[in-house]
Amino acid sequence: MIWIRSLIFSIGQWLFTIVFCTLGLLTFPLKPHTRYGILTNWAHAMLWWLRVCCGLSFKVTGAENIPQTPSIVLCKHQSAWETLALQLIFPPQVWVLKRELLWLPFFGWCLALTSPIAINRAAGREALKQLVTQGKDRLAQKFWVVIFPEGTRTAPGKRGKYHIGGAWLATHTQTQVVPVAHNAGEFWPKNSMLKRPGVIQIHIGKPIQSANLKPDALNQQVEDWIEAEMLTLSENTKHG
Repeated sequence: MIWIRSLIFSIGQWLFTIVFCTLGLLTFPLKPHTRYGILTNWAHAMLWWLRVCCGLSFKVTGAENIPQTPSIVLCKHQSAWETLALQLIFPPQVWVLKRELLWLPFFGWCLALTSPIAINRAAGREALKQLVTQGKDRLAQKFWVVIFPEGTRTAPGKRGKYHIGGAWLATHTQTQVVPVAHNAGEFWPKNSMLKRPGVIQIHIGKPIQSANLKPDALNQQVEDWIEAEMLTLSENTKHG
């Protein structure tokens, strides 16, 4: 049944995405926040469909730690799930992502309308300059900035290299960082169609102030908190 329900979810996801993103292109003349408010309904719909089809929901711990002012979210990356859920949990946001995603038919075209910071990963120092310039602009527009410091999805129990970009943006804009850990990879694994029923746990840490910190030091604080929290989540999953 897990295979069948996962297949039904995938078929519905792709059909809805094609229709929604085609209509979503009509939001092009609207203001950025208005566009975001409309386009993020896709994530709401997909999480509802995920719960109905696959019996997969989530629980948030630490919501009281979410600041009132635009911040930088640095989140563990295990699954496609968090790209949906963060849109429901946090205020209007933009994503730092690889520019190639914008080239995808339908989905990428709509994604481009959400004001993302699309970087060329091979650009090195120039990518960091772009990140700071566009990051300042998005924060000034009252958007939050979401970054996956590992850059790519990692399997449960694994740790990727925490890249400096998120901490670099935070220290260069004097913006607080909100660390996020979750165990979505236990239920929606990387590169798998399978979605196992259950309750994904997502933990939000207290904001970390970037003032007077160097990027390396801030990055290490974020990594230490996230990975310690991942150990807790892993133990809870084993005994759950």
